[in-house]
Amino acid sequence: MNRAYRVPLHNRISRALLRPVFRGLFRALAQVKVQGISNVPYGQPYIAVINHISTFDPPFALTFWPEEIEALGASDIWERAAFGQNWLVRLFGAIPVRRGEYDRQALERVAHVLKSGYPLLMSPEGGRTHTVAMRQAKAGLAFLVEMTNVPVVPVGITGTTDDFFKKAIRGQRPPLTMTIGQPILLPPIEGRGEARRLARQRNTDLVMARIAALLPDEYHGYYAKAARDINQITD
Repeated sequence: MNRAYRVPLHNRISRALLRPVFRGLFRALAQVKVQGISNVPYGQPYIAVINHISTFDPPFALTFWPEEIEALGASDIWERAAFGQNWLVRLFGAIPVRRGEYDRQALERVAHVLKSGYPLLMSPEGGRTHTVAMRQAKAGLAFLVEMTNVPVVPVGITGTTDDFFKKAIRGQRPPLTMTIGQPILLPPIEGRGEARRLARQRNTDLVMARIAALLPDEYHGYYAKAARDINQITD
């Protein structure tokens, strides 16, 4: 992959058409709040990292993200018919990755996207948690940062529970909030073998703790202590 990455024309058209539609739907169905937009490092590559509760997190984040951004998603989404997920990811042009495997093709494509100057959205928790409490993330995030040397932007999302749509169609207009934190530069990865693997996990946990610190206590889950420590320092 020597040429710079470019978003295919049909995906650019689809995004331009779908984004205002989804923005209108979300605002009609929910009380939408986006915080911390000034923390986005506009016009440069970075990885925006979200907590992942349900199906609704990625479209919510992508719809209200303040600039064009690419997305990484588990390959099984391309087979899901619920809420039209399979055709939506194709229209958007997301990057599929095989969950729980070393997917070299996906990693190379992500590195190509970032090195071409585009930002990327991903969730490292290995799938939907179906509960607000965060679980420990996979170390793939740190591996991508190691490959590309880009900053990471922590993003906390609340309100996207599995019952969000039921509440919305009943007219309850549940609150949906996206809080964007300050970019993080992760420490360099050193060592070999197990030491290197542990260093990647520490870097990933550092990012997830920053996300947890942006969220209410009940969302902290695995990162409860780390989030409390961060909040005590910043208070």
